[in-house]
Amino acid sequence: MSGRRYFGTDGIRGRVGEGMITPDFVLKLGWAAGRVLGQGGGKVLIGKDTRISGYMFESALEAGLVAAGVNIRLLGPMTTPGVAYLTRTFRASAGIVITASHNPYQDNGIKFFSADGDKLPDDVEEAIEAELERPLRTVDSAALGKVKRIDDANGRYIEFCKSTVPGSMNFRGLKVVVDCANGATYNTAPYVFEELGADVIRLGAEPDGFNINRDVGSTHPDALCRAVVQEGADLGIAFDGDGDRVLMVDGKGRLIDGDQLLYVITKDRLADGAMRGEVVGTLMSNLGFEHALQRLGVGFVRARVGDRYIMEHLKRSDGILGGEPSGHIICRDRTSTGDGIVAALQVLAGLKRLDRGLHEVCAEVEPYPQVLINIRLDAQRDVVGLPAVQDALRTAEQALAGRGRILLRPSGTEPLVRVMVEGVDADEVGRLAEWLSDVVRAQMAPSSAEQTS
Repeated sequence: MSGRRYFGTDGIRGRVGEGMITPDFVLKLGWAAGRVLGQGGGKVLIGKDTRISGYMFESALEAGLVAAGVNIRLLGPMTTPGVAYLTRTFRASAGIVITASHNPYQDNGIKFFSADGDKLPDDVEEAIEAELERPLRTVDSAALGKVKRIDDANGRYIEFCKSTVPGSMNFRGLKVVVDCANGATYNTAPYVFEELGADVIRLGAEPDGFNINRDVGSTHPDALCRAVVQEGADLGIAFDGDGDRVLMVDGKGRLIDGDQLLYVITKDRLADGAMRGEVVGTLMSNLGFEHALQRLGVGFVRARVGDRYIMEHLKRSDGILGGEPSGHIICRDRTSTGDGIVAALQVLAGLKRLDRGLHEVCAEVEPYPQVLINIRLDAQRDVVGLPAVQDALRTAEQALAGRGRILLRPSGTEPLVRVMVEGVDADEVGRLAEWLSDVVRAQMAPSSAEQTS
């Protein structure tokens, strides 16, 4: 992605009103995307999460696409994977989602899907960037695009999600807390699980434009952990703002990450005789997860961080399952992209078929101690390549001496440097992570840092 001026690892994202996240740029982006994706008229779907700025950017995209002669179908609040699915079923030229995913409401961004519901290939993103350098010219008035709203978009997506588990399966007797992060799943996820028979308690399902991802959802699971215990629920399900991530909580309020959820799905596919290919993780996947898959006799390969790279590996190897600890889980035998609701359904269906509890199955994955420190920078800068940082990295790797892993990388979606250390000794892991982080801070003097482990 280093040659790109605008696109990151997952579309374009940033602080509203700054850089590229402005109405004038998004209007031009809509025009450029229309020129590339909607040639010959075409039809493009637009969905959005629940951020207050979504209305502004929806209008800007609409103006740009119409100026390029592209017809538009507006979906309203819709999950990112929901837009990918509807793009396919409407035979659209492309799908666009206005979202900053798990980021706070002050951020926003634009994600694109091809006609097949896949993330755009590199050459298409490069073609859009090339068009952005040209002057905007509106097509003749007779060729301007037309705009319609799809009123039953949510219902269509709900039915699709339900179709990813056997028609005879139901979840009657299951009490579940569903945390929608005050985001795009608020008007779909609770209905999916209710219509399949579960007793659903809603959390984070009252978006107001400002509370997306605020103290709820997969990036803030403490609220779900408490709610599951307080409500006496069997488990909890947490999505992020645009619904492409999912984490779970067992009946005791213990957090279950993406690695463990992917393990449940893999174990079920094996038992059902439907497993195919290697499981694809990323550089962030825990060694304990890899070793648990080895015990099942399932191959494992690591891709770069980002679901687009997981999908690339899956397509090359004709595999069906991949994901990240953060909760991006791809079930390629069910859908074309990471989908939090679909992944959660696969976990619940797997537990039902295996006739085992969530914690019982996930206990087969014994995670290595891991510390992740996110260092927020004043701006995107090449910190990782600095000599002092590289020297410290080599020293830390020598200290682990093959007893763990270190990952030091810039985020592809935020001005962060991520320092991850994993190993057999929790104290050593913590010390090395803090020391490496201090070296990075000394080089760049970031504004703040936050730590999770």
